Amino acid sequence: MDAGETINGKPVTEEQIAAWAAEAEAGYDVKELKKRGRGRPGRGAEPSQVVALRLTTEELASIDARAAREGKTRSEIIREALAASAA
Repeated sequence: MDAGETINGKPVTEEQIAAWAAEAEAGYDVKELKKRGRGRPGRGAEPSQVVALRLTTEELASIDARAAREGKTRSEIIREALAASAA
């Protein structure tokens, strides 16, 4: 194993890998895994779509600065701008 492997900034040890392997070999409760859900929480009743958008470094810096001032995410700022533009 590469000495630089980490999860959330913490090194992954051989002991952790052995524990994960033992857990997998013992089997997983599929119903429990499905119940937890995967990915980010939804924004509504319908699935959301990811849309790629090209922005300059300056545009991103401006969006990020506003997001920091308002305590919001970059995505929230972009969605608000799109909603205001479409209104």
